[in-house]
Amino acid sequence: MAAAEDAPPAPAGGRRRKPIRYRRRLRSRIILSYVLLGFSLTLALAFATYYARNRVENQLVEDVMNRNIEELARRFFANPGGPPELAFQQMRAYAFAPESERLKRDFPEWRSFDDGIYGMKGVDEQGDPFTYKLAVRKTPETWFFIAYDMTQSVRGERQFNNALVGVVLVFTVLSLLVGWWAASRVMSPVSELAQRLRESGRSAQPESLASHFPDDEVGELAKALDDYAARLTEVVQRDREFNADVSHELRTPLAVIKGAAELLLSRPDLDAKTEARLLRIQRAEQQCTDLINALLLLSRNERGRGAADVARIAEQLLDAHRAQLGGKALELRMEGEPGLVVDAPTAAVVVALGNLIGNAVKYTHVGEVVVRLLPGAVAVVDSGPGLTREEAARLFERGYRGNHAEHSQGGGIGLSIVRRLCDLYGWNVRVVPGEARGVVATLTFS
Repeated sequence: MAAAEDAPPAPAGGRRRKPIRYRRRLRSRIILSYVLLGFSLTLALAFATYYARNRVENQLVEDVMNRNIEELARRFFANPGGPPELAFQQMRAYAFAPESERLKRDFPEWRSFDDGIYGMKGVDEQGDPFTYKLAVRKTPETWFFIAYDMTQSVRGERQFNNALVGVVLVFTVLSLLVGWWAASRVMSPVSELAQRLRESGRSAQPESLASHFPDDEVGELAKALDDYAARLTEVVQRDREFNADVSHELRTPLAVIKGAAELLLSRPDLDAKTEARLLRIQRAEQQCTDLINALLLLSRNERGRGAADVARIAEQLLDAHRAQLGGKALELRMEGEPGLVVDAPTAAVVVALGNLIGNAVKYTHVGEVVVRLLPGAVAVVDSGPGLTREEAARLFERGYRGNHAEHSQGGGIGLSIVRRLCDLYGWNVRVVPGEARGVVATLTFS
């Protein structure tokens, strides 16, 4: 039997499982979609409201300031000697000559501004910061300034922004609740369909699902599942009938072969060569019968019961292979204490262990094949050429044959049958490199 340089143990074979990509449940995705939609729309509305409020407020303030500074200039020129006066309490009006000492002393930053409206920050007499807008109009004789106190407006804007944040949070929570309710309504028929589908799988005949659901998307899915279940049941039924027919039809000629071989072996005038050939026919008949019984168990997916003596089966298999060695310089022997009995039909153990021993004998040309009886397991150790790591990874695939199987007979399904038997009975088969060369194939019984 060929061996692997480094083949990790795998239950019932060496196939590696593909990583499972995590996907959220449909219910969670529906809820998340509602939350994201509610949050996004509310946030967009909050930004639009914030932008519109600031734009409208600034426009109104600037319009008021423009009108008032024009009025200030008109009144000043109509009464040059009077103080500048305005009708708004939040506004302060100033008129300075271009070279006014007070302007240079108290408001030096105002001197560099051109006509227009500017946002300003300052500190009052108590040291508290405040915000104001400054309107500037300059004539050759007089410079006019209006300062509009924006402190209350900024405080109101901060409160308004806090209210917008609260609105976003409230509507996000409402979106979560609505999403939870909608997901429950949407997923309720799907969950019911899944529950009925699980319950229908307990019986041999599938139960109709479409009759329990209205003519909507879930109903269409139920109809498709009913159709699929009907087609699958028909395929399984045909497969079972075929397996039963084949098993029955093959047993009859095998019984004839077995009876004829026993009858011929009972004759006293047989020569050694003829007796050897009849014994080989008898062993082939028994091997074929065991294989049919094992395949029948696999096709029905049912565990047979029994009391298979592993030591006796191994010795019989070794005897059968000894008779077929021909000129091979190969020693077949068994080690360990007998007594291991497996709760399974003898045919299943014969097929599983026979494939491991058969591969070891087939690929080992010189040396030995040792069957070791272990507590709860049996190991087949050979001194064959071994396997590469790539071959070991595919060892139990159906139809796969390694590089050393180029000139040998077989379809590469023996080890795949071993894997399926292990899956059925909960056994474990693994292949690891030997200490020097060859492989160690271990069949562990649960």
